[in-house]
Amino acid sequence: MMGPAHSLSGAAAWLGVGAAAAAAGHSMPWPVLVAGALICAGAALAPDLDHKAATISRAFGPISKGLCEVIDKLSYSVYKATRKQGDPRRSGGHRTLTHTWVWAVLIGAGASALAMVGGRWAVLGILFVHMVLAVEGLLWRAARVSSDVLVWLLGAASAWILADVLHQPGNGSDWLFSAPGQEYLWLGLPIVLGALIHDIGDALTVSGCPILWPIPIGRKRWYALGPPKGMRFRAGSWVELKVLMPVFMLLGGVGGLAALGVI
Repeated sequence: MMGPAHSLSGAAAWLGVGAAAAAAGHSMPWPVLVAGALICAGAALAPDLDHKAATISRAFGPISKGLCEVIDKLSYSVYKATRKQGDPRRSGGHRTLTHTWVWAVLIGAGASALAMVGGRWAVLGILFVHMVLAVEGLLWRAARVSSDVLVWLLGAASAWILADVLHQPGNGSDWLFSAPGQEYLWLGLPIVLGALIHDIGDALTVSGCPILWPIPIGRKRWYALGPPKGMRFRAGSWVELKVLMPVFMLLGGVGGLAALGVI
């Protein structure tokens, strides 16, 4: 899928988690719901770090472009080192390592650990990166015609405001993980979810997605998971733009209202 659909599906997924958490008796404070939805929207772009033409490659200028090149080479190296006889030969690392459940768990766990150990500045950094990505994904039309500096300023302002709001007593710094020293441990959850939602979205397209790596399936370790070929679509097609994106908006709206106890 394309960046806007990925981000929209990520936000909708976290709002759905908010609804499920409320039903299970662990209601999210509204700052957690808002921050988590934006983080998840941003994180849903992150697996495309292995693609030099993806939205995320443009998000932070030369830094993200250079990082994409490094991740592409790393992913390709891992692919070559772990492929089985049935896996095809390829010339790049797109839709390999960063499109797996292993990568999703690692980056989510890393973000949680960083937030717990690094304190306020680490939280601000995590929020800033994901707010910028959320702007690039959810407000992509405006982001394309705006300067990068304006997008970064909006991301920085959003991160600063959210960090201050979350830090207030009862606003969610210790949501779900309430033991001493576990503040902001939950920040990794929307990051993991965003990455997995991205992978599931890509699995619906023509090429599929090797979400289950390194679990072998038959003669392949990089099995491209997805529905039957006839049910798949091309990225950017009318199915994505006219069907899936409106569905994501509807589901997100319902999930948000349920999470807040409105319905």
